[in-house]
Amino acid sequence: MVKWVYSFGKGKAEGRAGMRDLLGGKGANLAEMSAIGLPVPPGFTITTEVCNRYYDNDRSYPRGLKGEVETALKGIEKVAGAKFGDARNPLLVSVRSGSRASMPGMMDTVLNLGLNDKTVAGLARHSGDERFAYDSYRRFIQMFGHVVLDVEHHHFEEILELHKEDKEVTLDTELDADDWRVVIREFHAKVQEVSGAPFPQDPVEQLWAAIGAVFGSWMTPRAVTYRRIHNLPSSWGTAVNIQAMVFGNMGEDCATGVAFTRDPSTGENVFYGEFLVNAQGEDVVAGIRTPQHLTVKGKAANKSPLPAMEEVMPKVFGQLLEVRRILERHYRDMQDIEFTVQRGTLYMLQTRDGKRTASAAIKIAVEMAAEGLISQAQAVARVEPGSLDQLLHPTLDPGAPREIVARGLPASPGAASGKIVFSADAAESQAAAGETIILCRIETSPEDIHGMHAARGILTTRGGMTSHAAVVARGMGRPCVSGAGELRIDYKAGVMRVGGHEFKEGDIVTIDGATGEVMRGLVATIQPEMSGDFGTVMAWADRLRTLGVRANADTPLDAATAREFGAEGIGLCRTEHMFFDTGRIVAVREMILADTVEERRRALDKILPMQRADFVEIFQIMQGLPVTIRLLDPPLNEFLPHGEAEMAEVAAATGVSLDHVRARKLKLDEWNPMLGHRGCRLGITYPEIYEMQARAIFEAAAQVFKSRGETVAPEIMIPLVSIPKELEILKALIDEVARAVMAREGVEIGYLVGTMIELPRACLLAGEIARTAEFFSFGTNDLTQTTYGLSRDDATGFLGTYERRGIIERDPFMTIDTSGVGELVAMGAARGRAARPDIKMGICGEHGGDPDSIRFCQNVGLDYVSCSPYRVPIARLAAARAALEEAAGAAKSKMKAKRKKPPKKKPKAKKKAR
Repeated sequence: MVKWVYSFGKGKAEGRAGMRDLLGGKGANLAEMSAIGLPVPPGFTITTEVCNRYYDNDRSYPRGLKGEVETALKGIEKVAGAKFGDARNPLLVSVRSGSRASMPGMMDTVLNLGLNDKTVAGLARHSGDERFAYDSYRRFIQMFGHVVLDVEHHHFEEILELHKEDKEVTLDTELDADDWRVVIREFHAKVQEVSGAPFPQDPVEQLWAAIGAVFGSWMTPRAVTYRRIHNLPSSWGTAVNIQAMVFGNMGEDCATGVAFTRDPSTGENVFYGEFLVNAQGEDVVAGIRTPQHLTVKGKAANKSPLPAMEEVMPKVFGQLLEVRRILERHYRDMQDIEFTVQRGTLYMLQTRDGKRTASAAIKIAVEMAAEGLISQAQAVARVEPGSLDQLLHPTLDPGAPREIVARGLPASPGAASGKIVFSADAAESQAAAGETIILCRIETSPEDIHGMHAARGILTTRGGMTSHAAVVARGMGRPCVSGAGELRIDYKAGVMRVGGHEFKEGDIVTIDGATGEVMRGLVATIQPEMSGDFGTVMAWADRLRTLGVRANADTPLDAATAREFGAEGIGLCRTEHMFFDTGRIVAVREMILADTVEERRRALDKILPMQRADFVEIFQIMQGLPVTIRLLDPPLNEFLPHGEAEMAEVAAATGVSLDHVRARKLKLDEWNPMLGHRGCRLGITYPEIYEMQARAIFEAAAQVFKSRGETVAPEIMIPLVSIPKELEILKALIDEVARAVMAREGVEIGYLVGTMIELPRACLLAGEIARTAEFFSFGTNDLTQTTYGLSRDDATGFLGTYERRGIIERDPFMTIDTSGVGELVAMGAARGRAARPDIKMGICGEHGGDPDSIRFCQNVGLDYVSCSPYRVPIARLAAARAALEEAAGAAKSKMKAKRKKPPKKKPKAKKKAR
């Protein structure tokens, strides 16, 4: 028989902390605190399974739940010494939500449930305090009316404010019992007016209505949005916790408060929190009264004139300090606690792992490991990889005023302010003159690369989280807001408009790449600080992980940044980004405009020394670490200008006619360039391009070896292979160039030739491709596009709707789609290894920096991930956590198998001969 309700209280509990999936975080921790002897008011938890049944069965409850609730309620009555609905000594309860993951403020709570026109008088007599009783009743009507009966909160606030005006008082605490009676009558009238029914007087009816409201709050828009942002499945459901009320508003020996066992902002080992005398829980966060600090030290640090709890309630404060010690030792983590003091007696209402900043998480983890509370592996597991973004980029000062004018997608973290410019050339020239620039574009293209590099931040009106702007910005460590569709940019007029605002070139804006917000004017930022604790956690993570972590780096600056952040090599060096440099683009365009192989070779001879110089610098920076260089991938038309004036400039610079430029561009234009003449197809049709690039790589490797004695490990990657013969032809070409350079230079260069697996056909034929390829790098950006049949730049228009409607759980360009794209990667890896057991495999799409995707890479058995330089620390930490999870899963499976193994039968004893 299924059990729907779990009770706790008086030092006993039917649940424990490990049952959070069933009881939710709050219910599991209330049970645990009760079981370890902390003062917890008695109560019970309705399981998350009831929530799922509730929604699966048209908002109806499972059979047997009503009886279990009645029995559990009697248990509370017995412990509390009061009776639910009794007019003389009424039991009042709170009804709260409790998902397995904390969702602060997202779901509903009802306090003081059980009060009505009769029980309020009983509460007044039993407590000896009429004012307290009627104050509690008006709070209940307010909360129940808003949460359960959908009477908007402002209706009650207006009545209360008008009454305080009439009485010429400011604070709620200045109203007496008679005042509350008047307010309650007006509250009742308002409920009748708005809802069309009187306020319910039956406590049992109140209880079931509140339970339904809490379950109903699981699917409110705010809760759904919160789960989508934090990637929490709706299938988890919420539990409902019903608990005897304790009151912090019965007088001056009562209080309520919240606390953290350590400072959640800095991680410092100090008791941190606030409380209010003669108040209920919502008063602390409502802002109506100024909360007081728990400690004298906290009071002094914040220059508060109000007395600390340590001063006004020293005995209870001492008990709370002991609870702090017990909870930290028991849970082995920083706790966020809620408490109430009723007539000098302390009660614990909640504990949970406290939310904290990234810097606090690192400090707490390192210090707890030093204290022996947790191991180094547990310390690594305590730091969320994604939170490290806070440490690697500037962030907005939380106290700085701001005027938000538009919102887009948080495409690349960090915050930046600067003058608006609308072209890459303007960004480059003004940045060179010392200006701080925000490059604002409708969308960016590869030819904007110089301006993106010069700008402090990038803002686009189109594009998604994996658009060109987003990918390049993340690689450069630039803040970026993409897809800000409210904005309208008029290049011709040189203005950007949104709502009633108009921004001209030179006006200052601020962007926050972590939230997607666009703000008018300058907003103060805080520079990141990486403490010694950061290095400690990273060192522990490196010892634990089995996945290598490389960086996507296209320039010497990228390579140097990657090394600083601990990259173990370059997993993707995109050679085309080097071509867009202002000093090289003319030679590149000459090569594209050439009509014959000879003309093309002459242009390529000009590019060769430039490419070689880049590779020399990158190889020197990487000091013998592997460098994977992808040969030219994009279609050639990307390197040609689009406008008539720009084409005239190209004609003049390259010494050909404007008609020739137009004709060549027309010939190169494609309906769908993503699936057109690009990647290895360029190498097949124009082998001299790949020949020049291979020569530049090998000559650079030889130069570094001869000048510095450093061995270079180039890995040459052929993009977009789908037919094994493509790779065979191009590998033969590269090998021929390698032999010629090594013979001429008199050196031996160890190198690998492999391919980027980015097409479904390549995954299917991975076994055949692996006979030629010495490594695979899964390019999951294009693999996702070609598997889904999506353009990542255009899909942002509907992927958000797909997420909201539950068609997909996550944007597949942000986190790898394990059932589709992931299945192809797993298949390609397995078939590749079967054909070549020692083949090296990695991933170099945007997924290489996503913690959930890194976990998938660990499970599939890849050798490394490659991500933007600024995500290298995130990938290192995520890889360590993935290794820990894999080890834990393997240990669990081993234990399961051991338990399933039938016990050996004892041999039958031989019968003794008579």
